[in-house]
Amino acid sequence: MKNFLLLLYGITLLSLSSCGEEKNNSSDPLQVSKIEGKQLSVKKSLTEDEEIKSFIVPYKNRIKGEMNMVLSYTGETLSKSDGEYNTAIGNMMADAVMEFANPIFKKRTGNTIDGVLLNHGGIRSKINRGDITTQTAYNIMPFENEAVVVALKGSQVLKMFEYLSRSKRAHPISGMQLILNSKNQIKTARVQGKKVDPSKTYYIVTNDYLMEGGDNMKFFSQRESETFLDYKLRNIFIDYFKKYDTIQPVRDERFIKE
Repeated sequence: MKNFLLLLYGITLLSLSSCGEEKNNSSDPLQVSKIEGKQLSVKKSLTEDEEIKSFIVPYKNRIKGEMNMVLSYTGETLSKSDGEYNTAIGNMMADAVMEFANPIFKKRTGNTIDGVLLNHGGIRSKINRGDITTQTAYNIMPFENEAVVVALKGSQVLKMFEYLSRSKRAHPISGMQLILNSKNQIKTARVQGKKVDPSKTYYIVTNDYLMEGGDNMKFFSQRESETFLDYKLRNIFIDYFKKYDTIQPVRDERFIKE
């Protein structure tokens, strides 16, 4: 704030000095003769502007009411640290994206989504036991990332599975299964219950950050195409919570090590 005030004050002086300076001749540009500035401290002793405060209050109260609106309920606290390869919260998020993104994609393209890949680091908060509110969705997904369907050849999908096997993190997936052996080698890699065909095109939902190589997911750079759904991940989770008054996600066999 102090830097902003100093900058604003400097710009004002610059404008005034520039406007008031006389040219030496008609061809010379305006020259800055002097720049001055001083620091204006913002202290706690400053009083609030009651007119501005009263103007803001109705909007503040409305936002607070919307953020505290109860959408769903969970009987267990859900955390991304609950599992090494898949977690209940991650499974829920990936399944929600699959459920709500697929109808939109199918309506627009006539194709269906084969799988979902999100990132473990994108889960920014746990979901505490009890009521789930709109604020909960903002807590777990504070970013503005949106869902995008990426068309990948099966050869790139296999690279995606290799990435997951090396990362050893519970990156949320849906519609797919990856089983590692004791040496972290891929034993089983399936999409929609079938082995990956290297020549087939698969439609994988992710977010725009990952599509552009975030979290080192470089395999997305070899995509055939992308389809933006104009649907933020956060809004998908809000719609998911609205649909299900109680959620009970669990860890399963979608991504495991034997």
